[in-house]
Amino acid sequence: MPKLPDDAKARFRRMMTWIAIAAVLMVAGALWYLSLFEPLRLHMVIATILGVFFSVLLGSGLFAAAFFSDRSGHDQQVTDATQQEGK
Repeated sequence: MPKLPDDAKARFRRMMTWIAIAAVLMVAGALWYLSLFEPLRLHMVIATILGVFFSVLLGSGLFAAAFFSDRSGHDQQVTDATQQEGK
């Protein structure tokens, strides 16, 4: 397996850091919104934190992985391999 470019790794880490920050902000926004309508209960807070945080992290993380795959050259390797098989 070829060595990944350091630039692609650094970009991926930076992107995941921003995604985690966005997820924390989304959790805070969701808890604030819920608090407008009824008092927050422990189970509701835990469920909201886990649900919102991991949903944002998973959805955005998958997009980040797709961008990482493209930037690191993995997509090109697959394209080249499949074109060689067809010949």
